[in-house]
Amino acid sequence: MKILYIDVDSLRPDHLGAYGYHRNTSPNIDRIAANGVRFTNYYASDAPCAPSRNALFSSRFGIHTGSINHGGLDADTRPIGSDRPFNHHHTPYQAWVEDLRFKGHHTAMISPFPGRHAKWNVLEGFLEMHDTGKHAGETAGDVSKQAVNWLQSTGVEKDDWFLYLNFWDPHTPYRTPEDYGNPFKDDPAPEWLTEEIIQQQRDSFGPMSARELPRGDQWPNLPDEIRHPEDFKRWIDGYDTAIKHVDDHIGLLLDTLEENGMLEETIIILSADHGENQGELNVYGDHQTADHITSRIPLIISGPSFKKGHVDEDFHYQIDLGPTLTEFVGMESSERRDGKSFLPAITTGDSAGRPYLVVSQAAWSCQRSVRFDQWILIRTYHDGLKDFPNLMLFNVEEDPHETNNLVDQRPEIVAKGLRLLDEWVAEQMAISDSPTDPMWSVIQEGGPYHTRGNLHSYVEKLQEQGRHEAANRLLSRH
Repeated sequence: MKILYIDVDSLRPDHLGAYGYHRNTSPNIDRIAANGVRFTNYYASDAPCAPSRNALFSSRFGIHTGSINHGGLDADTRPIGSDRPFNHHHTPYQAWVEDLRFKGHHTAMISPFPGRHAKWNVLEGFLEMHDTGKHAGETAGDVSKQAVNWLQSTGVEKDDWFLYLNFWDPHTPYRTPEDYGNPFKDDPAPEWLTEEIIQQQRDSFGPMSARELPRGDQWPNLPDEIRHPEDFKRWIDGYDTAIKHVDDHIGLLLDTLEENGMLEETIIILSADHGENQGELNVYGDHQTADHITSRIPLIISGPSFKKGHVDEDFHYQIDLGPTLTEFVGMESSERRDGKSFLPAITTGDSAGRPYLVVSQAAWSCQRSVRFDQWILIRTYHDGLKDFPNLMLFNVEEDPHETNNLVDQRPEIVAKGLRLLDEWVAEQMAISDSPTDPMWSVIQEGGPYHTRGNLHSYVEKLQEQGRHEAANRLLSRH
């Protein structure tokens, strides 16, 4: 059995053709979707990058591993303690990638992620690790070159393998080679961001907000602020061009599999570590929240024994993928894992989802959110210097860009969401190895890593820019 896992950093599903996007960003990804199963409600349990991939590879919630931040005491996974075995082989601590290895799969990773985030524990179970060497400054060509070489050598040589690879281009700063051009120059941007919303955002504040876009050595013609819809179009062109560039290189991987007679026998998984807010909640080109946009990620799975052209609308976490693959290769998943297999969804198209989800963020803000029915209820414990109320409620089916907070209009839905959140936290803490909820550890330590200690300098910056009302509002919250 051959398994290719393609992880595209910061890839939001609604910018893919297979998920209904109006721009032709993803013809090769769409080709995979047409031959497989597409999941519409698949969420990262813990965002952003490091907590998400830690959760993916451990198949455990951050509330259990303690790894929910990008720095400080809660960036690393908690030690097991006195029960730590000599190694994790054939114990409850065994990683699901090890499950594949012990079933005879040659396991390999192509990614700079472990070194970039010092998350070496995610390598458990991998026989090979290839760092593409640019600390996430890679473009798609750097990754596909190594992947094609691997597929043409080890991929051909081995009967059973699992290859995980990581594209970074849709993560800011967008760095598509300039000579690639702008394939969306004549395509309109999404129309939800109006002049009125932009003005509201400019009167507000927060890292990576409309007046503070991420900067860097990046694709040409990007705006330095969002002043009007034309700036938004230029910004979205940069993001979508990065997606299209990655998709081209995914096409190279598909061609390589086909040329070597492996395409029809390879399971292909396409997903992401998190989504990317592009104006939603006044965050641009970043992943600072536990909202619908940052937490929802694509999942497309195709394979020789899976359903073709099927759409699964059930709720799933990304931590459910490992147990699904474990079951598929004929092994039982460890009782320590929080993930639940959804194998029937891809083999027979039967329902195998969860009743609701709770997603978390603690690197840019401290939030937990409940995704249930058509709703997402976001509870903010630390705003990360953003203009967030304590509670936000959105109908994501009618308002996917989260423009209308319904907390005051729908108190009965808020009550249901808070009850579900409280039940989930109680259930998880009851089975936790630690008496401490890491979310509160982050808050006690000073807040989310990326904004910790920046309050006074940020207030001074707002005042220097003449944004006194915003500065006073932020100070009053802290």
